[in-house]
Amino acid sequence: MIKISLKDGVVKEYENGVTALEIAKSLGAGLYKAACVCRINGEVKDLRTPINEDSAVEILTFEDDEGKKAFRHTASHILAQAVKRLFPGAKLAIGPAIDNGFYYDFDIDQPFTFEDLEKIEGEMKKIVKEALPLERFELAPDEAISMMKEKDEPYKVELIQEHAGKGENISFFKQGEFTELCAGPHIPDTGRVKAFKLTSCTGAYWRGDSNKKMLQRIYGTAFTKASELEAHLTMLEEAKKRDHNKLGRELEYFTTSDLIGQGLPILLPKGARVIQLLQRFVEDEEQRRGWLLTKTPYMAKSDLYKLSGHWDHYKDGMFVLGDEEKDDEVFALRPMTCPFQYQAYLNRARSYKDLPLRYNETSTLFRNEASGEMHGLIRVRQFTISEGHLMCLPEQLEQEFKNCLELAMYCLKTLGLYEDVSYRFSQWDPNDKEKYIGTAEQWDEAQNTMKTILDDLGVEYKIGIGEAAFYGPKLDIQIKNVYGKEDTLITIQIDQMLAEKFGMEYTDRDGSKKNPYIIHRTSIGCYERTLALLIEKYAGAFPLWLAPEQVRILPIADRHFEYANSVKDRLEKLGMRVTVDSRSEKTGYKIRAAQMEKIPYMLVVGDKEQEENTLSVRKRGEGDLGAKSVDEFISSALLDIAERKIW
Repeated sequence: MIKISLKDGVVKEYENGVTALEIAKSLGAGLYKAACVCRINGEVKDLRTPINEDSAVEILTFEDDEGKKAFRHTASHILAQAVKRLFPGAKLAIGPAIDNGFYYDFDIDQPFTFEDLEKIEGEMKKIVKEALPLERFELAPDEAISMMKEKDEPYKVELIQEHAGKGENISFFKQGEFTELCAGPHIPDTGRVKAFKLTSCTGAYWRGDSNKKMLQRIYGTAFTKASELEAHLTMLEEAKKRDHNKLGRELEYFTTSDLIGQGLPILLPKGARVIQLLQRFVEDEEQRRGWLLTKTPYMAKSDLYKLSGHWDHYKDGMFVLGDEEKDDEVFALRPMTCPFQYQAYLNRARSYKDLPLRYNETSTLFRNEASGEMHGLIRVRQFTISEGHLMCLPEQLEQEFKNCLELAMYCLKTLGLYEDVSYRFSQWDPNDKEKYIGTAEQWDEAQNTMKTILDDLGVEYKIGIGEAAFYGPKLDIQIKNVYGKEDTLITIQIDQMLAEKFGMEYTDRDGSKKNPYIIHRTSIGCYERTLALLIEKYAGAFPLWLAPEQVRILPIADRHFEYANSVKDRLEKLGMRVTVDSRSEKTGYKIRAAQMEKIPYMLVVGDKEQEENTLSVRKRGEGDLGAKSVDEFISSALLDIAERKIW
């Protein structure tokens, strides 16, 4: 007999070899039906895993992140099985669970059609009805390769060959006639995936590399209940209306050009104006908080990146200018600003009295993102960021980190984005040390320091193993786009390593030379990504202070143009962004046009308004507010702008 400690602290005895699925069944039919995977002594496993020693066991359902992931990963296997039944010649690539769903990549001669997706869904329903158990087994690498070659699955062979050198067996999952290369874990059988939907199909390069073959990617989502699926699909329909990639183009905030290239958006006047307003807001706030503005080059010699470690750890993500084998000097566009701002610190000798020293910069950066990763303004190859680097004494670290976090929170709250964020403590992966610089002892020290700070500040966070920068741990402020996909918007990092590499020192009170702690931070993150999130948050209806066009004056007839322009001149002198719609159109048409463009205020002027020096005010979302004097309107609007009100 073995003792099993359950989630609620209850300890029960079971026979050796008992599985978590059997334990769930003994605890009631409800838990048994809902169980997806389990956690045995802290490690997530399949429910069919035998337990042969005293253990702590937690049954995980769809309500748990790990349960949801396993559930949707299993749905991707069902998708792959259905495709292989209907299109035997299709080659299998990969099929992970993702935020709010799953996908699978296939190599197939012709792109899937809408009718194909309907047929695949139908076959998936048959597989669910068959309630096929998912059974895990392992093979030695050479056996695994032989099996996948026999099945004519070249992408699986490639994946196995990458792992073959580790000397570990390769795991597979079998469901009926279908066998899939996979580490798992999975739910017990296909019959539990009751509610699912294939949502789209698109092209995707193998490994996200444009030099590799274009595959067909089928996206889908899955839930335990039909009602949850319906609610999610309704949300997706609403999301499409707010999608910045659609709405931002329709409202003319940005566009793209095939002649320029992927991930290189063109900001049109509206988008450029909003980003200008954001930059002014951030730079002014940073200056108020003691940050010093720098302006550094867009490129540097490879020597700088070799010293920082970027050349060894980030070169594939950089745009390199020149050929190392032929050219005396090779340059690269900067992917981040830190090594440049370090040169500003090194401009002269520093004392402990100089610290903390805070440098900020509105930095244009360049990253060679994979073609398959490009998406509107969310992920691009050239972007601008509110970047900063802070050098401080050890005893100043916690307060300065807190100040950086408070700045980020202030910016998010002002923009109305704060309620949508979560926090991730991104740490190194000790099993993949080649990704990082420094020793295990240095990483433990840096992460323990950061943990103490975050705990002292009461920050609730999830841990992301392997998500750290190559030189130090970081706090990632995460935010979801309109489809629920999570991206990093703001980062705050602790760096105890690069100061020494660059020879950055200060003279301490006792006359000794020491390296400062460095905090890398952004206060609003990437401006392009922020613009995308704001378009989606407000469905293009920006708060008055951020609106690229704040007021549109609508003269009823030509004889009202002079009065309309006099009002425009007065508002512009006060810093407001105003236009006059002088088209020979009916007033109702002009109003509808302004509504479609999400203009905050419409000021209709006719004979009465001209005679009485008033305005007929229409406010977005509220409609006709009636007649107001010009002074009354100005007072109200300027107060909203000064207070950065959100409406």
